[in-house]
Amino acid sequence: QVQLVESGGGLVQPGGSLRLSCSASGFTFYRHAIGWFRQAPGKEREGVSCISRDGSTYYAESVKGRFTFSRDNAKNTATLQMNSLKPEDTAVYYCAAANYCSWSVGGYAYWGQGTQVTVSS
Repeated sequence: QVQLVESGGGLVQPGGSLRLSCSASGFTFYRHAIGWFRQAPGKEREGVSCISRDGSTYYAESVKGRFTFSRDNAKNTATLQMNSLKPEDTAVYYCAAANYCSWSVGGYAYWGQGTQVTVSS
């Protein structure tokens, strides 16, 4: 059974940091690209970052320089380090798995249940 489980969300003040983790099971993790998406209330789900099978990383313009995405294939985990958080980063964050990195929601076969990130003073 394929599972992606996100953790690490929470409430943080503007300028603060959070680390999101995505733990995977039930599929060959190292053969998949992993993406992070987010969805704010009333908005469409949008791509935040992706890490390919070879470790190449891609970031949305809105998070470049603030977020860092890494993976540990030995532990079947992917980690999104989020620094200098802004109120506009508030959303439910989802990790997802695909054959290749894509900014399209439809490109991902497997999804986690999401974790809430709230940036507020």
